[in-house]
Amino acid sequence: MKHILLFGAGKSASVLIDYLIQLVIDKNWHLTIADANEAVVKSKSDGYNNVTGVALQIQDDAKRKGLVADADIVISLMPPALHFIVAKDCVAAGKNLLTASYVDDNIRSLEKEIKEKSLLFLCEMGLDPGIDHMSAMQVIHRIKLQGGKITSFKSHCGGLVAPESDDNPWHYKISWNPRNVVVAGKAGAIYKENNEVVEKGYRDLFNPAVGNILDVPGNDIYAFYPNRDSLGYIPVYGLEDTHTFIRTTLRHPAFITGWDKIIELRLTDEEKVYDTTNLSFAAFFLQHLERFRFANWFEKATAKQRGAAFMSVDSAGNLSMAEADETGTEQAIVEQLYFLGFDDGELINKGVCSAADVLQLALEKKLILRPEDKDLVIMMHEFEYTLNGKQHALSSTLSVTGEDSVHTAMAKTVGLPLGIAAKLILEEEIAETGLHIPISPAIYEPVLQELQQHGIIFKDEEK
Repeated sequence: MKHILLFGAGKSASVLIDYLIQLVIDKNWHLTIADANEAVVKSKSDGYNNVTGVALQIQDDAKRKGLVADADIVISLMPPALHFIVAKDCVAAGKNLLTASYVDDNIRSLEKEIKEKSLLFLCEMGLDPGIDHMSAMQVIHRIKLQGGKITSFKSHCGGLVAPESDDNPWHYKISWNPRNVVVAGKAGAIYKENNEVVEKGYRDLFNPAVGNILDVPGNDIYAFYPNRDSLGYIPVYGLEDTHTFIRTTLRHPAFITGWDKIIELRLTDEEKVYDTTNLSFAAFFLQHLERFRFANWFEKATAKQRGAAFMSVDSAGNLSMAEADETGTEQAIVEQLYFLGFDDGELINKGVCSAADVLQLALEKKLILRPEDKDLVIMMHEFEYTLNGKQHALSSTLSVTGEDSVHTAMAKTVGLPLGIAAKLILEEEIAETGLHIPISPAIYEPVLQELQQHGIIFKDEEK
């Protein structure tokens, strides 16, 4: 009997768990779900003969290693920093491993042992990274087989809110790890544009004046910002001759404008300097802004002044208050800030926190998906290429809408590639060994084929 072990049963695992449960029932295999939250594990596993739920603190070495030893394949949905603990167990026990996270230096340090033991560690097997690699490489290989030469590649992806659930000034709701939203972009970005390497720091990524706008076929108009290190994927994709290569994150244009202001206000600072005991959100924001000589406006501004005022940071890094014409953009920014709790009397009571910690709490409180809300995942690749002496442009677009706040589009597009890959590996339809991401046809073709059965389908448009 084949045995699948899943570490992590949080909200983002909902669709994956549903898929795996049906899989083990159909195949008469077994699934073990391990998570620190005993109630969650019980709710996911009760009522199924083929499913075992285990309450596990990941630092419990003996219990964790025992679970790995009993499995045929391991899927880790743990936070990226914890994958290495599981990965070392998998190497020691000779077990294959799947994750949806980027390959980091720790995982890469195991590459020799993975190869020597003929194991398969398949990483970056979620949405982004994951489906982005598979769908892009399918088109890249197709164009190259026709004799085409790709000159420009742009890949965009965003976890968004569906239009029918878009009811706040940020035009955004959280469908994934909220901490990732807070720290997104902090490492800056590097990419290739018009044969030049472009590096952007944190403060530059969300600059709305840059005008990074994308009209998505069949959807809305979105804004985007560069995502991490695009250059590292140029040789991986075999696109060394492209003049442009960039991977980006999609958001609503209003989100980009508002988040640029959040960064100016230094609300993503991670220094733990605020005692939030009996401190309200409103008092925190006032205390934070006092550090930058901005509290006077915050305390005294009337509703009209809030709409007419525009916040800026001077050359010394201090916040200043400048009167400006009452524009829609400025009003929208102030509305966004107050929506997050600038006048919220609810107490924080989380001990000593950073501004980023409090901001995360505010996001979790204000931008939560309600039970009936639906999220939206959009991915779009833009290719420019030459073929038979002619210039071509091709867009390949994916749009997936969630069912509700549990069975989200994000959970679907992150979880299903992992579940499908686990099945294919156990059935020996994927026979690769070593440390991989899904860029070879042997991996991406069968996975993409089954994803289509679940409504994850790209639509291509030639221009």
